[in-house]
Amino acid sequence: MKTFRETFSRPTNVVLLALVLLGSASVARSASPVVSNVRAAQRAGTKLVDITYDVADADSSALTVSIAVSTNGGASYTLPATSFTGAWGAGVAPGSNRKISWDAGADWNGKFSANVRFRVTADDATAPAGMALIPAGSFTMGDTFGEGDSDEVPTHSVYVSAFFMDRTEVTKALWDDVYQWAITHGYSFDYGAQGKAVNHPAHSMKWFDIVKWCNARSEKEGRTPAYYTSVAQTTVYRTGQVSVDNAWVKWNSGYRLPTEAEWEKAARGGAGGHRFPWSNVDTITHSQANYYSFASYAYDISPTRGYHPIYNDGVYPYTSPAGSFAANGYGLYDMAGNVWEWCWDWYGAYGSASQTDPRGPAGGSGRVLRGGDWYDSASRCRSAHRDSYDPGSWNIVIGFRVVLAPGQ
Repeated sequence: MKTFRETFSRPTNVVLLALVLLGSASVARSASPVVSNVRAAQRAGTKLVDITYDVADADSSALTVSIAVSTNGGASYTLPATSFTGAWGAGVAPGSNRKISWDAGADWNGKFSANVRFRVTADDATAPAGMALIPAGSFTMGDTFGEGDSDEVPTHSVYVSAFFMDRTEVTKALWDDVYQWAITHGYSFDYGAQGKAVNHPAHSMKWFDIVKWCNARSEKEGRTPAYYTSVAQTTVYRTGQVSVDNAWVKWNSGYRLPTEAEWEKAARGGAGGHRFPWSNVDTITHSQANYYSFASYAYDISPTRGYHPIYNDGVYPYTSPAGSFAANGYGLYDMAGNVWEWCWDWYGAYGSASQTDPRGPAGGSGRVLRGGDWYDSASRCRSAHRDSYDPGSWNIVIGFRVVLAPGQ
């Protein structure tokens, strides 16, 4: 499995309406796949920019192409640009003169810079079974509607490297499969997990037990584990309650919890500025997610109120089978509702500065939860909503899904 091949621009001036772009020829960092000959030009009289490139790969017929935009000469690629069409995303065939069109007016209206660069990334990695590839790129993290809690602002630009993510929340069947292997291979768990049925999300597990479970899933599949008991990264975390530090993680190895930034980027499905994980509307109903509907939220327009009528069978929890609703733009299910999802980060306040692959504070009292659940309102299903919980505690409304770095 090949990893990402990034290209960096050498500037030549291209004058645009309301901004100056620097098109480029490009040099790939490694041999295959190879992206080259990147150039850019604005369509006359519009704010649309066409980025053209060549991409070659001797052994893959379909690539995943990402594009990132820099406004500071390539020092960072953190402009939250999502308004692309054309030869990007999954299923791009190798060839010459592949074209991506960027609506600069939608993402960066009224701005001007003489230091814009593009970075085109091609990847021929195949997503493991049950996972989706979340391409590299920048997005605006936080509450762009100005309607949420104070911890959802300030909004800020975040660049996230590519990763694979479970398409669904971890089911009770998958939890049990890994758990049974783990307890016969040196692992111990404080509590384990519950689940309404084998095809429903596993729930009620402690954060510590999830981190160990991730390592067990890695080892069971012959992968290098991500989590260790010290900065030396020599002893795999298998027992007890260890507050694993950021520096104790092999970030590009094995299964692990998503960072908060990875989770929100994935939840947004490649479309910026929307309230929920879908981009066709900014409202929610029981046809889109399993949550508790209140008439008090203007964007909650569900014709049915209270618990989801299909899954309210009088027996707690009222979870729905994993993948019961439509997927978002990245092919991920239940990023709103069903169960909260544990993330890696300690909970902390946002800053306004642009970031690249943030991993949260060095410490805290609670680990981040994302996504809302069957018991809570539409407000908590918003992609920007944040919550936290004691990592040594469990709750019937909390589950998780995991991520995996490409190239393993």
